[in-house]
Order: sequence, then C-alpha cells, then structure tokens
Amino acid sequence: MIFDRLNRLFFNLHHKKKIFYIFKDSDLDEVILDLQNEEIICVDTEFEWRRTYFPIISLIQIATKKKIFIIDCLECKNLSGLEKVLTDDKKLIIFHASRSDTTVISKCLNIFIKNVFDIQIAENILANDRSKSYQALVNKYYKVNLAKSETHSNWLVRPLSKKQLEYASEDVTYLIEIFEKQSRILKKKNIYEDAIKGSVREAYLGNQDLIISRLKKLKDPTETEKKIFVWREKASMKRNIPPSHAIKDKRIKFLSELVDQKRDLSGQKKFFNDEKIFLDFLDNFK
Repeated sequence: MIFDRLNRLFFNLHHKKKIFYIFKDSDLDEVILDLQNEEIICVDTEFEWRRTYFPIISLIQIATKKKIFIIDCLECKNLSGLEKVLTDDKKLIIFHASRSDTTVISKCLNIFIKNVFDIQIAENILANDRSKSYQALVNKYYKVNLAKSETHSNWLVRPLSKKQLEYASEDVTYLIEIFEKQSRILKKKNIYEDAIKGSVREAYLGNQDLIISRLKKLKDPTETEKKIFVWREKASMKRNIPPSHAIKDKRIKFLSELVDQKRDLSGQKKFFNDEKIFLDFLDNFK
C-alpha cells in the first residue's frame, strides 16, 4: 500500500483518520491518483497575506472520510496535478468559507474550483447564522472544542511545528461529516439546492480577479475614484505589495476630487509611501 511509506503523522485527536504530511512531488503524485477515486473531498488552505498583493499559499489540506493529506505547497515544486482533482465535475468539494480558499487557490495555483458545498452557507440557510466559525460548527454538531492557537501563525516558516500540523489537520477533519449532517436536513426540507447555489456563488466570487472583487467594495464611487482605485491595484500588483502600502483607502476620494477640479497634484507626495509610485500617479492623473 503506497500510504505505508508516506510521512504519516500521529496526533491525539478526536478521530481515527490517518494523517499524512506530503512534501515530496513523488508522494504528491501518489496522493493525486488516490484522490481521483473519491466523489467527495474537503479542502482548506493555510497562507500568508499581509505583506504582498497576492497571497502566498503554504498548505493545502485535503481530507476524505478516512484520510487527511497536508500538502506542503512550499516544499512540493509541482502542484499542477491538483487541478485535475479540484476541478473534476464529478467531485463535490466541501469547504468552510469557500470564498477565502478559492481566492487563495485561484490566485496562487491558477485553479478555479466550481463544484462546491460550503458548510457556512448551509448553516446560514438552516439557522440564519452566517457568522458561524468552523470551530463553532464542530462544537455544535460534535461537541468538540478545537484550539484556535495557530490561527495567526506564521505559515511560511519551515519546519512547521507539531501544533501547526495538528491545527491544519483539524481544519478539515469534520468537514465531510458536517456536510453529511447538514445535507440530510437540507434535503428533508427541500432546500439542498439553495445551499449548492449559495456555495457556488461564493466560489465564483473567490475565483474573480482581485481588482474586480475589491472594486465592488467601493461605495458609490465616482468614475475618477474608480480610475484611481484600479491604478492603485495595478501599481501594487506590479510591485507585489498590499494596495494600502501604495496609498491608503481614505485618500482615494480626496485625490479624486483634486483630479476632477484639475488642481495641482505635485504637493500630494505625503500621501504616498514610495516616490516612484507617486510619480506614476502624476503621470496618469496630472
């Protein structure tokens, strides 16, 4: 059995699923072959997204009913085989808060997952409570209290600690089981398809280009505000820095008013964190 030679982890957890830490391409190839036979899998990610325009994916955790694979995206060099698994129309992919994970996976791996079921969306339909965290849902359905200690952990440091790997595995441990409980209730009430539609919508939003998804958050913007916002996104993307590091959100409206009034912009350098970005702004809007 191929899994006898993989790097298996042993934790004192509340379940009996076998956990494997995958950090070699050859092992990942074997895992992908195994996952192709699964009709339902669940997925979560760990990533860093504080100092860059694009997220940096650290781990993809994939679980079946019997196994959990923690795939190290920094150690494995060829992740392209995951696309066949994650975009298989015959598979249902279970998430909690799918928009976040599909955003990370689409931006980091160029994989666009569409066939999804989001247990957070389902819970909102069942209990009118969209704010339910994964930990809260596990407690509700299984009376298990999961630790939150690694929520803000640095996932780019290697080697990963035992606590980090345990936390990562627990993030997918109960997803399929919660889905099964929710789906039974949803089908009994004839609202299962509502959960599917809501889940697919969340994945669609996660798969969108970052500029499009962020632009939608502007409240009643003028055309000039939109142009400055898009310029900032592209300038930040080019340098791979957070947009707020180029210019703060609250300054966009003020600058747009100056542009519309055809005012001199040369004195606004104080609002920019980098002189080259400021000069780029002048070239585009003076």
